[in-house]
Amino acid sequence: MNDSLHTQTWDHALPAAERNRVLRNTYWLLALSLLPTVLGAWIGVATGITQYMGGVVGLVLFLAGIFGFIFAIEKTKNSAAGVPVLLAFTFFMGLMLSRLIASVLGYSNGASLVMTAFGGTAGVFFAMASLATVVKRDLSGMGKFLFVGVIGLLVASVINAFVGSTTGMLVISALSVMIFSAFMLYDIRRIIDGGETNYISATLALYLDIVNVFQGLLAMLGIMGGERD
Repeated sequence: MNDSLHTQTWDHALPAAERNRVLRNTYWLLALSLLPTVLGAWIGVATGITQYMGGVVGLVLFLAGIFGFIFAIEKTKNSAAGVPVLLAFTFFMGLMLSRLIASVLGYSNGASLVMTAFGGTAGVFFAMASLATVVKRDLSGMGKFLFVGVIGLLVASVINAFVGSTTGMLVISALSVMIFSAFMLYDIRRIIDGGETNYISATLALYLDIVNVFQGLLAMLGIMGGERD
């Protein structure tokens, strides 16, 4: 899930050195944020702590945790507590991802599927980061359309939590990969153009993009490529 993502016109007046600093700090913090995510996912898989958090109850708890952390991060982003709160959030996200990861690992080729999803997510990120550095078009209006897409995904996810359709899950996952891949391009370009001046907020946006792409890819691979013994 993603926040409102500053869909207003970007401020191109920010000095280039400052924009480069924000981008550099964002990439460093983004790399660091993956460590608590991996730890949370490992603990979740090893303990099975989230195995009973399926269906509507799991979705409600998941969304409540996300929006609670996003609120806390935005409140602390200009203080010394900002980074620890963000890292606590990434640990929480690792725990939440562990249920899907454990489910996929239940397949005989599960470990391969997880690595494929990870590699695919990394490939999407590097592709979008590269594209963001060369694209000349003003993307400032793109966020409004993508945000509408996220709302649509939320509604579809809630409906599918009641219906429990595998086909619905596959469609939602595919749309999630497409929408959040586009969000990566939008968010990185926003930093480059000076639309985001806080590296903690920038990291949060990109982290959510990455997690949603990974989750979508892994769900698709599990549905289409999972093999039983």
